[in-house]
Amino acid sequence: MTALSLARTASLAAQLPVQAAPPTASGGYHATLHRLVAEVLAPQVLDIDLKAAYPEGFLRELGAAGGFGGAASPEHGGNGLGLMQVIETMDLVSQTCLSTGFLVWCQTACARYIEMSENAELKRDLLPHIARGALLAGTGLSNTVKSCDAVEAFRLSARRVEGGYVINGVLPWVSNLGPDHVFATGCPVEAAGPGDDGLVFIIVDCNATGFKMVDCAHFMAIDGTRTLACHFKNTFVPDGMVLSHPGQSKAYVRRIKPGMILGQMGMCLGLAQACLDLMKQSNRTHAHVNRYLDDQVDDLAPELADLRDHTLVAARTLQANPLADIVLDILKLRLRGGELALRAAQSALLHLGAKGYLQKSPAQRRVREAYFVAIVTPATKHLRREIARLESGQAVCAA
Repeated sequence: MTALSLARTASLAAQLPVQAAPPTASGGYHATLHRLVAEVLAPQVLDIDLKAAYPEGFLRELGAAGGFGGAASPEHGGNGLGLMQVIETMDLVSQTCLSTGFLVWCQTACARYIEMSENAELKRDLLPHIARGALLAGTGLSNTVKSCDAVEAFRLSARRVEGGYVINGVLPWVSNLGPDHVFATGCPVEAAGPGDDGLVFIIVDCNATGFKMVDCAHFMAIDGTRTLACHFKNTFVPDGMVLSHPGQSKAYVRRIKPGMILGQMGMCLGLAQACLDLMKQSNRTHAHVNRYLDDQVDDLAPELADLRDHTLVAARTLQANPLADIVLDILKLRLRGGELALRAAQSALLHLGAKGYLQKSPAQRRVREAYFVAIVTPATKHLRREIARLESGQAVCAA
């Protein structure tokens, strides 16, 4: 790291509280998680949805309780429970608020990118704080992933200089940001060669010189996720903040991308479960007419259970071997998850009828959230394209 980077890292670490190791999922974690969701998150849901409130306090409490610990190994401040715990946590949080579930994904995805890197300094200096929620983190790999898969053009570029890289360009949407946050992104390096092995992956300090965050267009849902445009103007990123250099990046993407996509299943599962709960609630009084709708609880519940089982099997497989040959299986799982969320959300709104159409009804919010699940990278159309390419024998960025 440069002196500036070392000083910044030291400053960050000095400001972050020293925390005891959080309880593991096998101890008091589940009880703590349920309490935090019920007592801290649930009262904020309407403000998060309608007023774009950012649930920072909940995220920090969740991290202190061990909610992000599965994304890091014990030696780096995590608990070693892996993607299984990450997905289970996101599932439960998303049952109450998908915006917050998405923020859990952003935080844990960034932590996992560092855990999967070969940068010992980042693992030592920043990862423990991210894993425990003292340092909040986002992920700006949407453009990188879509560009690797030839869906869109790269929006950032990097130039190699002594001690690091100079970054220029604009990312239109990066979530879970703030003045004292960090996030991950990746882009091509000038003269580094074509293809996905000519990329650099970095951790960006939101206080870096030459970097600024700008309010972007407002969304119809998930506006409380602190999603901002990121402008880089000759922004220097030191080697100490690099996750992967050109020549290493193809292998790095292969390590991180399956888990990145699988991690999103927590949102799909939690949202679908919440919709089933709304349907059951409506059926207490209106089962006699709801039974004429296409998707019933008894239709969707077995699909959800099967999806949850297959997701946890895939998570255990990746935890044992990040290079396991299950990329196609994960893409299909994520596609099924998004499609089930859409079906369940529509059915929940139809079950509740006019009550579900009220501005403060959870049913109409769930429909808007379900569309987000279907368009967040990798979107439904992106997933179908990559599945078709893999099944036809064409190489993709994650292969």
